[in-house]
Amino acid sequence: MPNRIFRAFVTLMAVTIVCGTGLAWTKVRSFENGIHHISTTALGGGKDDGAIDILLIGMDSRTDAHGNPLSSDELARLRAGDDVATNTDTIILVRIPNNGQSATAISIPRDSYVNAPGLRKMKINGVFGEVKLDTMKELIEQQGVDPAIGEKRGTEAGREALIETVADLTGVTVDHYAEIGLLGFALITDALGGVDVCLKNDVYEPLSGADFRSGWQKLDGAQALSFVRQRHDLPRGDLDRVVRQQVVMAQLAHNVISGKTLTSPSTLSALQEAVQRSVVLSDGWDIMNFIQQLQDLAGGKVVFATIPVLREDGWSDDGEQSVVRIDSAEVKDWVAGLLHDQAEGKSEEVSYTPDKTTVEVYNDTDINGLASSVSTVLAGKGFSEGPVGNHEGDRAEKSQVVGSSADDLGTKAVAEALGGLPVVADESMPTGRVRVVLADDYAGPGSGLDGGYLSLGGTETTTTTTEEEVPVLPPSPVFTAGNDDPQCVN
Repeated sequence: MPNRIFRAFVTLMAVTIVCGTGLAWTKVRSFENGIHHISTTALGGGKDDGAIDILLIGMDSRTDAHGNPLSSDELARLRAGDDVATNTDTIILVRIPNNGQSATAISIPRDSYVNAPGLRKMKINGVFGEVKLDTMKELIEQQGVDPAIGEKRGTEAGREALIETVADLTGVTVDHYAEIGLLGFALITDALGGVDVCLKNDVYEPLSGADFRSGWQKLDGAQALSFVRQRHDLPRGDLDRVVRQQVVMAQLAHNVISGKTLTSPSTLSALQEAVQRSVVLSDGWDIMNFIQQLQDLAGGKVVFATIPVLREDGWSDDGEQSVVRIDSAEVKDWVAGLLHDQAEGKSEEVSYTPDKTTVEVYNDTDINGLASSVSTVLAGKGFSEGPVGNHEGDRAEKSQVVGSSADDLGTKAVAEALGGLPVVADESMPTGRVRVVLADDYAGPGSGLDGGYLSLGGTETTTTTTEEEVPVLPPSPVFTAGNDDPQCVN
């Protein structure tokens, strides 16, 4: 009898879940009604390149998706002010391989200094706005077109220019386009019950409204908006802001594809209202198929990453604007490699970042300050600093990098960063820790023989290099979709 009762209970639960899910999917299908759709020739048109490539844009707009101005109460809650803005503050390219094994979300910092096709070299977040305004002026002032029609065509031209710029920068054909404004971000966050974030330190920055304590906390929509919009008083400026955006999107994505959202009618109703008011989508996009693909990725196979940059604190060619300097060729190569690894299911390799490895550096030469110099170089590349000192024991004949195994990603990354030093496996080394031993043969970064740090007599100087010669590692990728414990951020 107990077994029969148990089987009956399980059957009842299964039926309840199926019915609930059926209701949810019916609700999801109704999302299409009321969403503002656009058509643009800049998209790939379904070109089969092995993946679905989606451009997600966060607009610094004071209107909803249908062009209706936000109310004064909404502007006040969002701390958005009433200035007309056309900046694209969030630019993320998402690729989902056709094999459905993984997905990659690539962030492009808003101040990235890029070659905009048909324009000039400029910040990427200004492409949309400049093309929109130029188009409007030509149509309205020179051709006498009705202002409403001129603004609509200007917006269309701005979107096309942005899509073409992202495609040119990354080498990826964009298939679909999604756009959301300030209000939409807040509404969707509220509909999903808020978002959990973790901060390394207390934050108070009045301009964005960011006022948070250190540690874990749940943010509502307006707070989350302040969290991702803060620009000032961040250690790495725009790059830290990108990481915040990634963490929030990672958690929101987890909430959506965890299964709870699609089985909650009340959550779906709030989400539907938010999406229909605030989201713009390109025509020809099967959203149901996309959501099903996301659910298939619920095993944690989505990676957030940021394009490599040369300098976060760079300047435009005319010296008048602070920009994020990048190397376009390097970005294309990096994107191609990243997407290939994700398509191959190499999630561990893609998710690895230097900050996950603590490096000890020991000097076994007569050059004073060499270990400190090399440790500084590694810290500049993103590795966590460990103990620094003189090597004890037998004299090392050759420089080497010691890790828990020869295949350890951190060990190999350190060896490569120091010019290809040999790797030695030592099972006694804990995971996430690497030991560098510098012998008389060392001539790599930090030795002063490679044009970098010069450590002689305990002093350190640097030679002059151009910003294009000093690549800065991208911020840490963040795993999502099933990740209940994302990283703490600045």
